[in-house]
Amino acid sequence: MSTGAMQVSIKNNLNLLSKRDKLRNRLGGYSPNSKTEYNLPKASTKQLQDLRKRLQVEHKIRMLKVVMLTTILFIMLLCVFLYAIDGIVELISLNL
Repeated sequence: MSTGAMQVSIKNNLNLLSKRDKLRNRLGGYSPNSKTEYNLPKASTKQLQDLRKRLQVEHKIRMLKVVMLTTILFIMLLCVFLYAIDGIVELISLNL
């Protein structure tokens, strides 16, 4: 590949890159030096333990629902498969 073709390729690739740097001052006061400050409430150890327990219970319930739904869908798929196999066997036996 010639040098000119490489330079054209590099220039075209640079033109495909994001133009975000050009938009920084137009996006509602973007400043790279500013830091977002959050006013988070202080939580006691008891509150954190309660939150942890509640999240664990929610996670167990969610996982139980996922497992149940997966099991039900698998059983339904198995029933459809067995029904289709039965129909296929019937068709084969009729043709003989």
